[in-house]
Amino acid sequence: MADWASGYVSELTYTHGFYRELTPALLNISALTRNIRAPAVDEPLTYCELGCGQGFTANVLAATNPAITVHAVDFNPAQIAGARALAVQAGTPNVHFHELGFADLAGAGDLPRTFDMIGLHGIWSWISPENRRHIVAFLRERLRPGGLVYVSYNAMPGWVATLPLRRLFVDHAATMTGPIGPRIEAALGFSKRLIDVNPAYARANSGIKERLERIQDQNRNYLAHEYFNRDWTPFYHADVAAELAEAKLTFVGSAHLLDHVDAINLTVEQQALLAEVGDPVRRETLRDYIVNQQFRRDVFVKGVVPLSPLESRNCWLETRFALSAVRSDVPLTVTGALGEAKLQEEVYGPLLDALAAGPRTLRQLVAEKPIADLGWARLTQALTVLVGSGHLQPALNAKGEAERMLQTKSFNMAVMDRAKESADLQALASPVTGGGVIVDRFQQLFLLARQAKHADPAVFAWESLTAVGQRLVKDGRPLETVEENLADLRERHATFNEKQSPVLQQLGIV
Repeated sequence: MADWASGYVSELTYTHGFYRELTPALLNISALTRNIRAPAVDEPLTYCELGCGQGFTANVLAATNPAITVHAVDFNPAQIAGARALAVQAGTPNVHFHELGFADLAGAGDLPRTFDMIGLHGIWSWISPENRRHIVAFLRERLRPGGLVYVSYNAMPGWVATLPLRRLFVDHAATMTGPIGPRIEAALGFSKRLIDVNPAYARANSGIKERLERIQDQNRNYLAHEYFNRDWTPFYHADVAAELAEAKLTFVGSAHLLDHVDAINLTVEQQALLAEVGDPVRRETLRDYIVNQQFRRDVFVKGVVPLSPLESRNCWLETRFALSAVRSDVPLTVTGALGEAKLQEEVYGPLLDALAAGPRTLRQLVAEKPIADLGWARLTQALTVLVGSGHLQPALNAKGEAERMLQTKSFNMAVMDRAKESADLQALASPVTGGGVIVDRFQQLFLLARQAKHADPAVFAWESLTAVGQRLVKDGRPLETVEENLADLRERHATFNEKQSPVLQQLGIV
């Protein structure tokens, strides 16, 4: 492992994921649900992502938010080079990538002096205490008053049972030398052998065998960064809040909005117990005990400015929302810590029907009597639930959408062009939401075929696959014949036309 990596896995690059929680519009509404003032995302802002990995999220956010200047930092030169290459290919002028370690942040003169939003996804639990101190100093010096910080991390007590399993992985990998890939396979294989002999640890933790089985099916690049770094620490919320308090940050809430909905996460007795706790940090930490939290997506603010009831209402009314799934596919159920809960048809039905016609502001929605009759509390909670479940996205102001569409069109063409060779990039940029929308490789190829006016999109996709020596896999079995591959692609294309294409059109992607 290279010395510059400081114990962080650098042999395998990180995955090319789009991380929705980093989206400025979503961070903004996370604050709004807690009645806290946040930077207006339709105005010029500066945004920084620390530990950007492959930089795909930063590229998407810059493409969809031309008024925001995005700076993204990572210590891995290969990842920075790849991220820059995509930005150049897409012609995105407002994103800047910097090869910097966290220790270099203090002297980074080419970074702006201040930022409105700073995001850290998948960083905090996987770096040393020294690097966390460097980050806290950066947040203290560079975040503007009123600015937001997003930080995700593995949480306690949810990781208690899995801590020994991760230690087993690392200890076995350390018995070998050489590339990390074979050592990961050996560690997983040995761990399975141990669990298969039914040790008391597995008997005392009934879900460990299933957890190991899920881990064995996961992407190896992801596993390398999740489990095999030298530094790896699950945190109690109170400890993270205490460290970030050194940067004058105060906890706002979760970017996973379902965490805010007590009815699906806490029993009446649990809610009553938490209501007795006055300290918000202690209350949030105790809540993690109740739900056995494993992963947190926290939003912090530098300087809490509460919204007055009138300001909060106006912010809600001016917020636009867009469905990111076809209306018929949005389930009237939601899953929280208490399990699956049913959503009231009389509340959610009118909302979903109205939004199925296209993006709407809440002001436009409440102009319809069935929606206005729901009442303010039920209406805002329903929107919170739908956004939290991922079926609804907070959207940017319709003004400026034409400009955003020009930039996202160029970016999406660059992404789809890469779909001819690989499935790495699984999202396209939406000028409506200001974020990414999951669009898999085959759907991207179908869009390319449509733009090329190809007579048979399935044939177009098949030719793209065969050009790089690839074929489809179905039910774990490679499809051998041309006929089998084309039949599967035609089935996928029919589903795409029926389900995904109308939604992508409403989101400004096609």
